[in-house]
Amino acid sequence: MTKKLSFSYSKMGMYKECPQKYKFRYIHMLPEQPKYYFAFGSALHEVMEYVYNPANPAFPTLEQALSFFKKHWDSTSFDQKGYASMEKELLGYEEGCRIIRAYYGKHGASLVHPLSVEMKSTLDMDGLSLISILDRIDYLGDGRVKILDYKTGKTVQREPDQLMMYQKVAESSPAILKLVQTVDPSAKEIKVEKMAFYHLPSLQELSFERSTDKEMYEFWQKVLGVADEIRAGKFDPSPEENKCRWCDYRNICPVFTGKEYDGPTGWGAKVPQSSVAATQPMATVAKTDDEVLSEKIDRLGELGAESEKLREEIIRLMKKLDYKRQYAGKYQAELTQQTRHHFSDKQKTVELLRKLNLLNKTLVPTQTTIEALLTDASVSAAAKEQILTLAKKEVLDLLNITKAE
Repeated sequence: MTKKLSFSYSKMGMYKECPQKYKFRYIHMLPEQPKYYFAFGSALHEVMEYVYNPANPAFPTLEQALSFFKKHWDSTSFDQKGYASMEKELLGYEEGCRIIRAYYGKHGASLVHPLSVEMKSTLDMDGLSLISILDRIDYLGDGRVKILDYKTGKTVQREPDQLMMYQKVAESSPAILKLVQTVDPSAKEIKVEKMAFYHLPSLQELSFERSTDKEMYEFWQKVLGVADEIRAGKFDPSPEENKCRWCDYRNICPVFTGKEYDGPTGWGAKVPQSSVAATQPMATVAKTDDEVLSEKIDRLGELGAESEKLREEIIRLMKKLDYKRQYAGKYQAELTQQTRHHFSDKQKTVELLRKLNLLNKTLVPTQTTIEALLTDASVSAAAKEQILTLAKKEVLDLLNITKAE
């Protein structure tokens, strides 16, 4: 009897992205490098499971949810999570706390237990062993359910394959039907009435209509087609610059090595040169903020007048790291601040200067000449106070680059 192919939405997605990458990950079983966005998403999914766990009669407080998040977050180091530095990991932790607080602010007073959370379903059908994890299932009565999937990325967009996979699994799974029957014994079948993505960073829920029978049929034929290609051993790479640049398997991929990878014990035959892409530099390991800062200071000293954008980046990094001075390889940077005043109501300013007999000192009353009066020793303190009442105060960040000793 043919062994059923273990399959999931994520596996299908990787195969469609690049069959060769699928082979590295699921045939050779080579793990990918940790990704910070996966760790961040996983931590928040853990919190949502903790908050909505139907086994708990009472919902946790905000403080308990934040404590749970911290304990989960602290269980691994920054590099295990895939962050480039402890500073970046801290920013991720702070963003997670912000999201949890905001979620409680919006939903804390109206929390309702769902039918299930993080339900893992294994469904055997059509030669496949379908593995799915459904973030949350809400029961709507009469055999109808709502499936909600949490998203933690920068944006959320419709992902038809994922939604249709959820619909297929939920409506075909005996385990989910059995779960529904624990609260509604009269239910004979499951119908997915609502599907939604909940974007945690923005607290926005995006709802989608269930797919039609025709759409589901076409989707399932596509799934079976991908499965057939995997069984047939079709793992030709599909190189693209943006995909290959950050791929964890680039250093063993035949597109770049010219040889087929046969596992950690050796290499296979050479791949025809016509199928090998021109080798490009490998992606560098992510640098810490401190290293990035030093490089940018050196670049700014060399670029001179064409450095305004770089100057802004350095100021941002120094303020983030709370640095007043930073020494790099060739240059050093010092961050200071200057207060400036803007006089937006020119008519009132001119009238006041005339009243104070100071108009003649400005020649032409511009921002610069008016502000110069504030440091003019011959102008009384009382007059300066009156001038300041018309000003809008602004603090500027000043960056001075000099040759390092």
